[in-house]
Amino acid sequence: MHRGLAADRYDGVSTAPAPIAVLLVDDHAVVREGYRRLLERSGGIVVVGEAADGAQALDLCERLRPGIVVMDITLPGSSGIEVMRRMLGRDPATRVLIFSMHEDAVFARRALQAGARGYLPKSCAPAEMVEAVRTVANDGHYLPPAMAHKLALGALGAAQADAQQLTVREAEVLRLLAEGRSVREIAAALELTPKTVANHQTFIKQKLGAGTAIQLLRRAESLGLV
Repeated sequence: MHRGLAADRYDGVSTAPAPIAVLLVDDHAVVREGYRRLLERSGGIVVVGEAADGAQALDLCERLRPGIVVMDITLPGSSGIEVMRRMLGRDPATRVLIFSMHEDAVFARRALQAGARGYLPKSCAPAEMVEAVRTVANDGHYLPPAMAHKLALGALGAAQADAQQLTVREAEVLRLLAEGRSVREIAAALELTPKTVANHQTFIKQKLGAGTAIQLLRRAESLGLV
């Protein structure tokens, strides 16, 4: 069934003008509160639900049927992109805007390939977030101009092929490894077990053909993760 305006998916009533219904997904309550205030102060947008992890997000998305889901990549357990794939599997009309601390084009490319309608780094200006939400909620697509330019030009060059081999979680682990974080530090940051992080590290080395820490750092640099 064709989906109409964002708010029509939430309350089932065709009224004009109607507010954009937003589901916020981020594991930090303080961050969600900041997003809520920003969006609702802009006018014409209402936050109908908040989720701290993938399971909550899937449940609320199915029950509330929001006009747009604004979701972080880094969530406890499954990544935001993995959660988005499950949302789209249940309802292909779901509109998702990925809002992440990751400014690397690798993450934006993966999000868009997985079905995101837009990607926005958390370093963006408040007005840009509002613009992105409005654009995606009205069936558009949104990328910051600089990021769109980088993707259009294929700025990652030959490294793109290697980036496609990594899952989003592996790319996150690689970025943290390249920053000098230990396995235990990464496990704490991503809310994973040290064993899971160690397994990711092994798979990353195999996929990128990196046998040493120096080689791994160079591969991370070539992927734009450092």
